[in-house]
Amino acid sequence: MLTVSPGTDLEAILAEVHQTAAEEAQAYILGAAHDGTTNRLHRTLRITQADRRWLDVLSALLVKIGKRSWIYREGSRSVWTLETTYCPHPTSLPSNGERCAFARGHFDAEGGVPKDPQARFYIQFVQKNKEDLYRVRQILSVLGIMSGRMHNPSAMVDSEYWRFYVRAASWRRFIDRVSSWHPRKRAILEGRRRESLR
Repeated sequence: MLTVSPGTDLEAILAEVHQTAAEEAQAYILGAAHDGTTNRLHRTLRITQADRRWLDVLSALLVKIGKRSWIYREGSRSVWTLETTYCPHPTSLPSNGERCAFARGHFDAEGGVPKDPQARFYIQFVQKNKEDLYRVRQILSVLGIMSGRMHNPSAMVDSEYWRFYVRAASWRRFIDRVSSWHPRKRAILEGRRRESLR
């Protein structure tokens, strides 16, 4: 089970990464890889983000499992890219720790929370691969986290875009068990957690 530490800075997240088991690190990377693209010619996985801090987290997880990566700026674009020769393959997730880590990685790559603290709060998962999203939803269910129905918000805009929300009754359980290692999302979830304790 994830220990939610006070503070949401990168150092606190990296301290948790340092303490995590290698199997959970692999499960997280498997979930996070949904945000990446595979270069078959070079046999590398590339993940691009505007927030370099999350790539630093991924780099630390790769070191944890004995894999290398490199981070560089994408030309004149204001984004960063992590590239690694480690390309995870789908696998079973036998422990709840691995299930939580996979869901956390998937959420950090493909999930969302409102950026504006004044906006109505939600926790959502989005993905073009409907079967993959069903797997995440099923894993959350095994962890006792209830979700709404899977739906396509606008088939006219994109018929292959699917999402589901974590139900409000399960927000606290999601934050306590799954949480996030993405610094921006972690700060938002921790803020919501503090509010719920008042």
